[in-house]
Amino acid sequence: MFKLFGKKEAASPEEKLAECRKKKDWAGLAKTYYSLGTTAMDQGDMNRAVLWLHRADTVYSARDDVYEKVGEKLTDDCSERIGHLEDEHILYNDLPAQVEEKADGLENIKIRIWGLLSLARLVKLGERLSVLPGCEALGQLGWAVDTALKAFQSLPTEEEFNGLKNLSGALYELGDSPAFWGAGSEISSGIGAPFQVFDLNGLMGVHLEADAYLSSHLDMIIALSQNQQLPTPETGIIACALLPDYYVRTSTECLEDIPQIKAELERIWNDYDFICSGPDWDEIAERVSQYKALDLLA
Repeated sequence: MFKLFGKKEAASPEEKLAECRKKKDWAGLAKTYYSLGTTAMDQGDMNRAVLWLHRADTVYSARDDVYEKVGEKLTDDCSERIGHLEDEHILYNDLPAQVEEKADGLENIKIRIWGLLSLARLVKLGERLSVLPGCEALGQLGWAVDTALKAFQSLPTEEEFNGLKNLSGALYELGDSPAFWGAGSEISSGIGAPFQVFDLNGLMGVHLEADAYLSSHLDMIIALSQNQQLPTPETGIIACALLPDYYVRTSTECLEDIPQIKAELERIWNDYDFICSGPDWDEIAERVSQYKALDLLA
């Protein structure tokens, strides 16, 4: 009597990623993301190519030992592909370019307020993500928004200044931590698939753009205190509440057709019109307060 054995089914990408996380095989994790990205790019799915290749880049760039294990052949090809993707007309590229174009016609402080409004919309999500190990800094965004808003009108205390500086540093360090890119930590989204902390990686990274915004804000405070010319403001945070990585990862819909994406795009351009209308500080504070309570995923 003969025993027949079926072929063992190949592991799915999700299973491969889970196994790499379980074993803390960070080089394997980067290679799996890279493989997903090259496949998507070769198939013409540029949004998913951006998603996966940037994840690969984030993982292998975070640690020297991982970079060495992955090897230059992969990292060079990944970087080259990412460079090509930057020329594609997709939302990942088009929105930041449109924001930059609009910002060119705004006064320095107005650009900063535009950015603060977007940062305020990330407060509630940050609070929810802050319960995940290593992500505690995200829970301080609400305090940072309030402190930054107040600093437009009066110089902050030394304690407030140092608090913003420390938070800025903590947000930057989050990007190098396995808690961000390696643990696979997630929360319930309330709309379907769970939201991973790594979903903040899109559009250069919410954590990095928040760090850049706060760092620039501190430079502005120093310039104001010394009667110097204000430094050029950062605009990257303005598009970050779009959270494209989450929707590209979890949905098969066209990115621009997703209701939450449409709603956030409307908020971004509505904020631009609002700022151009010349609101007073009370009106700005009211909008900030409303945004801090907003659930971006709803």
